Amino acid sequence: MGALRAALQGAEQVFTTGLVLQEVLQGFAGPKNRDELVERLSVLAFLQPDKQDHIAAAHIRNSCRRRGVQIGTIDALLIQLCQRYDLTLLTTDQDFQVASQHVDVRLWA
Repeated sequence: MGALRAALQGAEQVFTTGLVLQEVLQGFAGPKNRDELVERLSVLAFLQPDKQDHIAAAHIRNSCRRRGVQIGTIDALLIQLCQRYDLTLLTTDQDFQVASQHVDVRLWA
């Protein structure tokens, strides 16, 4: 937790994307909580996927499926963004652990 705190305080640049922002906000109730969360997340750098990212994410998802691993469309796109920008993915979703055995993605340990 100390490494994450240090990163958020400026030791490293931390990124998010609209997909993550949307998923986080979908879990919050009430406009006050939502507005506070939007404000806090606004300090993070924002990545926006382009057409090539979507094409590459489809390839990632298909590659995993051929190996018997099912990952979601959004998960594949997040992996692609990490690959494109040479980023480490912070997640608690075990699907990424499984996917990382078949595609090139660094996970925050």
